[in-house]
Amino acid sequence: MKRIIFIVTVPFLVLISWLPFWLLYAYANILYVLLYHIVGYRKKVVRKNIKLSGLAETEKEALAIERKFYRYLCDLFLEMIKVIGMSKKTMMRRFRITNPAFLENFAKAGKSVFVMTGHYGNFEWLLSLGHYTPHTPHGIYAPLQNPYFDNYLKKVRSIHGSLLISRKKFAEQFTTMQHNKELSVIGFAADQSPQSNKKNYFRSFFGHEVPVFTGAERLGKRFDVPVVMAKIRRVKRGYYETTFNLLAERPNTLPNYNITDMFYEQLEALIKEDPSLYFWTHNRFKLMRQKQQ
Repeated sequence: MKRIIFIVTVPFLVLISWLPFWLLYAYANILYVLLYHIVGYRKKVVRKNIKLSGLAETEKEALAIERKFYRYLCDLFLEMIKVIGMSKKTMMRRFRITNPAFLENFAKAGKSVFVMTGHYGNFEWLLSLGHYTPHTPHGIYAPLQNPYFDNYLKKVRSIHGSLLISRKKFAEQFTTMQHNKELSVIGFAADQSPQSNKKNYFRSFFGHEVPVFTGAERLGKRFDVPVVMAKIRRVKRGYYETTFNLLAERPNTLPNYNITDMFYEQLEALIKEDPSLYFWTHNRFKLMRQKQQ
C-alpha cells in the first residue's frame, strides 16, 4: 500500500514543481479558499496560538493575522514542492543570503557550523545553502514511516546540495564527519516542542513558560562547534533574504541555556516583524506551565 501511495502521488508533485510561479500562486489562492474557508485546517489551534502570543490587541487584528497566515501557509506548501523544478540560478535569485562571507569565514578557519532557525518564512529553501558556502549543508530530520517517500525526500533535498541526517544517528555521523575534517553546516529547526519530560528546560515564549528544544546548544557544546542563527525574511511573494548572526563562536564558554535563550529572544523579535510568516499550526503552547495565582 505504501508503494502504491508513493507511485500515485509523486507524478502529481513533479507536475506541480514544473509550474511557472504565476500559475503556482494562482493555485495557492485556490488552496487558501479550500484550506481556510472550507476545511478550516487546524483553525482552533491557530486561533489559540495567535491569542496566546498577544500580538493582536483586538479580534479584528487577530483575524487579519490568521488570514494572512493561511494565505502564506498555502504559498509555502507549494513552494516546498516547487524546489524539485527550480534551477540553481532560480533558487539563488529567489532565496538570497545577505552576508555569505559570514559562513565563508568559518570555512576558511576549518570550522563546521550549527545553524538554528525557527519555523518562520521558507525554512525549507534554507537547504540551498550549499550554493553560498564551501560547507556541505545537512538537515536533521525524523525519517518518514513510508520508506519510499523517505528516500524521495532525501533525493529532493539533495537537488540543491543538501543531505539529511536522522536525528537518532546525528551524534555518531557528525563525530565521523569531524574526524574526517568534513566542513558542514547543520540546520536545526530549533523551535520544536520537546517531548514531555521532567528535565525539560522551560523559558518564556511570548509571555508563557513553555518547554524548549535545547539540542542545538547541547550538541554545540559537545562538539565545540560555532552556533549561529538564520533569520529568514520574505521580501515579496516568492522571494526571500536570509541573514546570519552569531550566537556563540565557542559554546563551551557560555552558561547553560544562554544560547537557547538568545535564539528565542531573536525569534520572538523576528515573528513580531511579520506574524503571518510563523507556523501557527504547531501547538507550541501545548505543554506550557500555568501561571501561579
